[in-house]
Amino acid sequence: MTQLSEARRAGSAASGAIVWVVAWTSAIVAVLVTMASAADALQLTGIPDPGAVTTYGLPALQTLGEVAAAITIGAAAFAAFFTPPQSDGTLDVGGYRAIRLAASAAVAWAVCAVLLIPLSLSQVSGQPLSDSLSPAKWGDALSQVADARSWLWTATFALVAAVMARMTLHWGWTVPVLGAGVLSLFPLALAGHSSAGGNHDLATNSLILHVVAASVWMGGLIVVLLYGRTRQVDTALAVRRFSRVAFWCIAVVGLSGVVNALVRVHLDQLFTTTYGRLVLLKVLALAVLGGLGAVHRRTSVTALTRDASDVAPFIRFATVEVVVFAATFGLAVGLSRTPPPPTTGGAELSVPEVELGYRIDHPPTLSRLVGDWRFDLIYGTAAVLLAAVYLRGVLRLRRRGDHWPLGRTVAFLLGCLLLLTATSSGLGRYAPAMFSMHMIAHMLLSMMVPILLVLGAPITLALRALPAAGRDGPPGPREWIVAAVHSPVARFLTHPLVASALFVGSFYVLYLGGVFGGVVTYHAAHLAMNLHFLVTGYLFYWVVIGIDPAPRKVAPVVKVAMVFGSLPFHAFFGVTLMSMSTVIADGYYRTLHLPWSIDLLSDQRTGGGIAWAAGEVPLVVVLLALLVQWTRQDRRQARQFDRRASRDDDSDLARYNAMLARLSGRQEPSRPADVTGVEGGPHRTDQHDAPA
Repeated sequence: MTQLSEARRAGSAASGAIVWVVAWTSAIVAVLVTMASAADALQLTGIPDPGAVTTYGLPALQTLGEVAAAITIGAAAFAAFFTPPQSDGTLDVGGYRAIRLAASAAVAWAVCAVLLIPLSLSQVSGQPLSDSLSPAKWGDALSQVADARSWLWTATFALVAAVMARMTLHWGWTVPVLGAGVLSLFPLALAGHSSAGGNHDLATNSLILHVVAASVWMGGLIVVLLYGRTRQVDTALAVRRFSRVAFWCIAVVGLSGVVNALVRVHLDQLFTTTYGRLVLLKVLALAVLGGLGAVHRRTSVTALTRDASDVAPFIRFATVEVVVFAATFGLAVGLSRTPPPPTTGGAELSVPEVELGYRIDHPPTLSRLVGDWRFDLIYGTAAVLLAAVYLRGVLRLRRRGDHWPLGRTVAFLLGCLLLLTATSSGLGRYAPAMFSMHMIAHMLLSMMVPILLVLGAPITLALRALPAAGRDGPPGPREWIVAAVHSPVARFLTHPLVASALFVGSFYVLYLGGVFGGVVTYHAAHLAMNLHFLVTGYLFYWVVIGIDPAPRKVAPVVKVAMVFGSLPFHAFFGVTLMSMSTVIADGYYRTLHLPWSIDLLSDQRTGGGIAWAAGEVPLVVVLLALLVQWTRQDRRQARQFDRRASRDDDSDLARYNAMLARLSGRQEPSRPADVTGVEGGPHRTDQHDAPA
């Protein structure tokens, strides 16, 4: 026992040493990169030098925090998907250690975020850090300094992730921990260079994808390396699963990084500016990481596949890759503290470009709504990926010789096309600038897109296309989907009252409750609203017309009641908008200074009319879907009855007729039973029941 305890302590010390090396390597690189551009940054901003503690302490502390965030996300992802839980869903040893590591890293991330609040105030004000440490000045910082507010939100989300991770012992709750960890990155991604200037919508969306994918990649690699050093029996499985995730992370990090860099710097500035040269250096670092990953898959992963105990090659390659990744992380933080070069030509941005990220020079017309596309990197990419994954599942069934209804495929692909159109076409371009266009997009995202996606039965397709883990095999994607569908959260959200309240009630809370006017200026709010529309609409129509398996069975009459019960609320909401005399988010729409004349109140009333009329089309589609489903259900039940009757010579019907005959005989003993029925009316007979 003493030797075992000493071995465990030695292993923990080695793991801690790896984490510290990664963290401080990243911090040192971030400080060195910041030193190369610190003087230029002060000159461009015109702010006094706050001192070396702020200038170099801020990137160092930010890097330490981001490494902690990556470990939080990687550890939560490891506990959720890379190592199997026990048969009752309780985390095994590896998962338990990973979720405890996630809790500790999340606390460190929250502490770093809190400490970055006075550092941000010191940097913005140009005063020494000692003047910004007073809690009395934090109120001004949070009200006036955007970075300070971002760090406060980051600390809040990180603390939530830490509390959830500390309380988690069951596999099902590791996914919410992962979600909270990812959410803690959003304030960071929505601030900084990408949130200002022209094309900031593309820059912000690409940075969200970039930061999340990089954190999953680096954090997952660190945790898998620490797990591999313990030589657990599931090391090979964890490495294989992480290898697949890392491949897609490399692709997302590379593509999103290219988009973000092209928004901030022109090609001719890559070699002539400090920012451009740092971008090239980061590209080189990512290429090195991609090469190491390729070698990883050909050597260490292959060796583990052949012999699960042969972890030495993996540990060697992973250690080198982690160190290179740490330097790349520090380079990325230093790059975020480096001012980008000014745009060539020196042209001033228009007000719509500053607020929206792009120009809108002409009023909307049908041709512009259809043809003036601007690809949404979040929801446009999601639409394309959903369609591709769905088609892959269909092709897998076809190759296996299984049938999949063409109508479901057409419905799902139409839903993906509508999602792409609502967010990336001219409609998506005009939606943030005009209330009427926003309402059209809202109705599409909350009604038509979810209806079509639900009719595509994606869960059923996934359950048929994905292989089952087997009795003794570790749970995989198929088992994760089954667990999610039958989870308590899904059961609660699919309750008819809850689904209806989320679907209809959000209209009133968002627009009539004042939420829309308070958040419409933020890009994050538009992303969150679109996600809310899609999720609440999908939940509602999953309950009403869903083909997929659901956590609860809902009676047909309840489904009809949900549909017809929501109609008056839709109609009243539309009528309310049309009758209002004040403009929702008036200040925001007026600050856009659109180059053409627009009557805001008339545009809002048009949006109300759209909301009022939009409920009719989904109603028709839903009723048709319900009619088709009930007809098919009746046919299936009739076929089942006929098959059962042919097997037992219709014994149920014979017993029923005999019972009626006995009842008739007791009521009128002097009169023989009539096999065609009783006094109340005829009953069904077959040929073998008729008299000879």
